[in-house]
Amino acid sequence: MSWTDKLSDTRQQLRALNRAIPDTAQAFGALGKSVKDGGALEFKVKEFVALGIAVATKCETCIALHVETLVKCGATREEVADTLGMTVQMGGGPSMMYAAKALACYDELVERRAEAAE
Repeated sequence: MSWTDKLSDTRQQLRALNRAIPDTAQAFGALGKSVKDGGALEFKVKEFVALGIAVATKCETCIALHVETLVKCGATREEVADTLGMTVQMGGGPSMMYAAKALACYDELVERRAEAAE
């Protein structure tokens, strides 16, 4: 399954979950907004942190969502790779495997974005 398909499936599943538990979904959304708005770190930096955590915790759908956001924020492949290097240093072999997945996700989403712009 492509990363684009994974993102589409994830969004569909989250919409169904949000309908099933609207109060919880709304509260979780508010938490996300509050930690991303303002503060000492720029939004893009916070997304790099989130990507590192997603890789370290082996959450493929989280990887896809945060890589997609980083692509939209204009993150370069070098910035993503640097973040992944730090994640590997902290998480060892398992993080290395998921870091490779994250970089493949980045490459696919950037390629799809470029194709869509043509």
